[in-house]
Amino acid sequence: MTSRTLRDLPGVDALELKALMKPRFADPDMPEGLEEIDALSVALFGLSLEAAEETERPSDWDRIERLAPSDMVELFEAEGWDVTDKKRKPLRLLPHLALPLALAMRGVAGELPFVAEPDVKETDWGSNLAAEASRFRKR
Repeated sequence: MTSRTLRDLPGVDALELKALMKPRFADPDMPEGLEEIDALSVALFGLSLEAAEETERPSDWDRIERLAPSDMVELFEAEGWDVTDKKRKPLRLLPHLALPLALAMRGVAGELPFVAEPDVKETDWGSNLAAEASRFRKR
């Protein structure tokens, strides 16, 4: 399964750096950067943090947003999302972005941002074919 990476989405890495430099920025209880995190959620998923909280969830909802960040990592990975930093630790923003991401990726509310697929490496079959044709003509 192809994995999408949360930290590679526009704006996530910049706010993650702020949270690294100033831990209170993304503090799960009283984040100083709540307005910026909320704006990021709206930009990425079309859902404010408040709108995500107020969204009615399906009856089989697994409450992924209420788990410990380390447990969230496993569940998001099972659904094709890498929500870790470069050292494979949960992103500091994860407690805030988990619910909007989960709602969007499961099609309940909001939407996932468009990310173009990486370019496919072109094969050199054309040059090989030309070389084969040249050898054939020489026979």
